[in-house]
Amino acid sequence: MPYFTTKDKCHIYYETPDFDTAKPVIVFLNGTMQNTLHWKTQAFSFKDRFRVMMYDARAQGKSDLGELGLSLERHISDLTALLEHVGVERAHLVGLSHGARVALAYAVRSPERVDRVVLCSVNAVSTRRARLTISSWLKILETSGLETLAWAILPVVFGESYLRHKQRILDGIVNAMVSRNNKQALMAHLEALMAYPPLSQMAKDFRIPCLVLSGSDDPLVSEEGAGKLAALLGGRHKHLTGIGHSIPFESPELFNKTVMEFLCKK
Repeated sequence: MPYFTTKDKCHIYYETPDFDTAKPVIVFLNGTMQNTLHWKTQAFSFKDRFRVMMYDARAQGKSDLGELGLSLERHISDLTALLEHVGVERAHLVGLSHGARVALAYAVRSPERVDRVVLCSVNAVSTRRARLTISSWLKILETSGLETLAWAILPVVFGESYLRHKQRILDGIVNAMVSRNNKQALMAHLEALMAYPPLSQMAKDFRIPCLVLSGSDDPLVSEEGAGKLAALLGGRHKHLTGIGHSIPFESPELFNKTVMEFLCKK
């Protein structure tokens, strides 16, 4: 399995299937409690047009927590070093939720290294509900552990339609979430996330083509908030009906088609 070791000896897991070509690079960035497995459908769908890169951010999936503490700046530094390690000079960035925050922050810091950006399930400014939700997840994790948290997260990060269709395998989804996460690392992740600045603060003089996606069944992100972020970035906003917070996984065909059209549009 490919790992990249940062200067502070933190091991970052990444995947670059069929990477030795001249195709443009697309990097997929995970949401909270996710890992590279969540992007397998996208990796398969995009591989004919792009060189695909997926990675577990520090404290996610197979990557270490590290000893320096988590912050948005730390994630930017890790992504910068990882792209340099694999020899990527420019890339498209596609991020979901937490991954969208890292993607935008990286694009603001290094605009010369980013072609286009797709941001899923993020507001210009986090709502009180979203902030309270993260705080409650921390409390649940502290007092009851990963399995209870996973059950509490399900109705927040997935829409009604997805939950209805996946009703018979919800136990399996929860078990997978538990097996792919670490309590200490997830607590550090959530604590750091609560300190991130609003995305609206990063949106000044943004010149990179950008698409913001939101779902109508997402209790954490409003159509208004996502639309405002797109406007601040000078980008496009698309609001998807009947989909929750986890857009790429609830409706992969629609997501893939929408993102492909945006990235390939001249």
